[in-house]
Amino acid sequence: MMATQVKQTTRAQESTNAIERLYITMRHLLNRGFYKPSGVSGNALRTALLLLRPEIYGTVAEDKAELNGLVYVLERLPEGIEECRFINLTSDEGFSKSHLKPIVPPKRRRNCYRIDDEQMNIEITRGRSDIYDILTHLTFLFIESGKICRRVLVEDGNATIRDWDKLTEFVLKEEKGDDQREVAMIHVANILGRTFDEVGDIQEKLKTPEDPDRFLNVIYWLGKLAIEEETTGNKRTITFSPLLRERLGHHIHGERWADKIKQTLKDNNLLQRPLHIISANMHSVMNSLFAKKALAKEFPEADSLKIYEALSSEKNKNLNKKVKDLAEKNGMVFLDDQSGTNIDVQIFDTAKFGNGSCCYELPKGMPVEEKPVIFVMDYAFGEQAYETIDELLKPLEEGTEKYFLNVDSVSIMGKAGILEGGKGDLMIPSAHIFEGTADNYPFNNELSAADFQGQGLKVMEGTMVTVLGTSLQNKDILRFFYESTWNVIGLEMEGVHYQKAVQSASQIRKSIKEGVKVRYAYYASDNPLETGSTLASGGLGTTGVKPTYLITDRILKQIFNS
Repeated sequence: MMATQVKQTTRAQESTNAIERLYITMRHLLNRGFYKPSGVSGNALRTALLLLRPEIYGTVAEDKAELNGLVYVLERLPEGIEECRFINLTSDEGFSKSHLKPIVPPKRRRNCYRIDDEQMNIEITRGRSDIYDILTHLTFLFIESGKICRRVLVEDGNATIRDWDKLTEFVLKEEKGDDQREVAMIHVANILGRTFDEVGDIQEKLKTPEDPDRFLNVIYWLGKLAIEEETTGNKRTITFSPLLRERLGHHIHGERWADKIKQTLKDNNLLQRPLHIISANMHSVMNSLFAKKALAKEFPEADSLKIYEALSSEKNKNLNKKVKDLAEKNGMVFLDDQSGTNIDVQIFDTAKFGNGSCCYELPKGMPVEEKPVIFVMDYAFGEQAYETIDELLKPLEEGTEKYFLNVDSVSIMGKAGILEGGKGDLMIPSAHIFEGTADNYPFNNELSAADFQGQGLKVMEGTMVTVLGTSLQNKDILRFFYESTWNVIGLEMEGVHYQKAVQSASQIRKSIKEGVKVRYAYYASDNPLETGSTLASGGLGTTGVKPTYLITDRILKQIFNS
């Protein structure tokens, strides 16, 4: 009798299980209200992350320190978090009215407050995706922190190795010279198991005019807190405020955000007009509409791409101001976010566009009531996309009156990871599937690959996966998606959430018309299947300019000619 063969779980299945465990653990901790990273729960998060080994965190599972992952994480967490033993995740609880100055991480717009030497409060106004994002990054930091501790603590004692003592001496010094800095970097390279060259590169990436030794300080504090935890039992703790736990999932910020927008539309008599919603950044639609006309003197011969590249440069603030001034003269309304969603908004009333001010033409003789209103919202974050669009598509209620929005189209332009191609290439989805489930959302995309042919960019058409967090992806899962019959071309964080809100409003709640048009297009920020091409390898630079404006142009052409 033949022995039945036991089927081995594949690396992709193991990774999927690890992601599931991470999410279940995080949700459990959220309900519980606190956890200690070095305790049982913290250990469960660490073990799952090490089993998963996401691409973005590089060599996190090896003994040597992971430096690119460290830079990626530090850009998304508040400055000084490595010094804090207590990290408190809170709702918007009025800290902005206190004397404390908000600390905003460079790559994630969230308000954080340093309460004292030992405590950092991080304000969560963008839903669960934000919490998962932060906890994953913190888990990475704690893993790296533990590595430093293991390398510098002499076994069975409180003594530390000489390299650590020398780093401590340097960090605590008042006056620091370049020579001493270099010596400290040699010691750090030894502690981290990295070359002096690699340490020098990261030192350059992280230093700021106020803190030329940011990297050395981060390593010192990560090590110091882990050593104290090991030797004195003073453990780090992460807590979730009661108000945060109570408010989660209740769309409090999304409702506040949507109400202000609908009120503004009503005040400007725009509620009955055809509304086109675009989720994009805060410059591409405005620049596409007005830049060529606003900067005709500065760029008489140049093609649009040259103009957009100039506008994307930090040093050309005066050019940006000229475009913004022309937009405002032609009826643009800018709503700075006050709701806590961190999503700014622009409203363009095409009926107010003066002659020759806009780069696109509406059909001649179009009556004012048919002229489109273009509503641009900044990118949402994960589940926040559902919360904001779901609230926005509900009717405005005033007493017994209900005012329904006349939504003609919803267009989403985003950045995503591509599975075949490179930075800047395009993805046009025909369906979104939700990672970890078989939930799928097919739709008729008004955009197609044919709209983008002949532009020198690779264009993929197929399914997109909406992932629970970009920092949790590894090659095995992605390869499975790519090679399986799901026909997946890329991964992003918001698609399912947007589509779920549009579908429920148009098909079930009937708060907007059933035939609402949807347009989705993404450009590649990275290819996680190629080593060295993850988000941690750096930004897009000007590579993102061409696809951004190409997608914006195709969306606007359809709106103006619909």
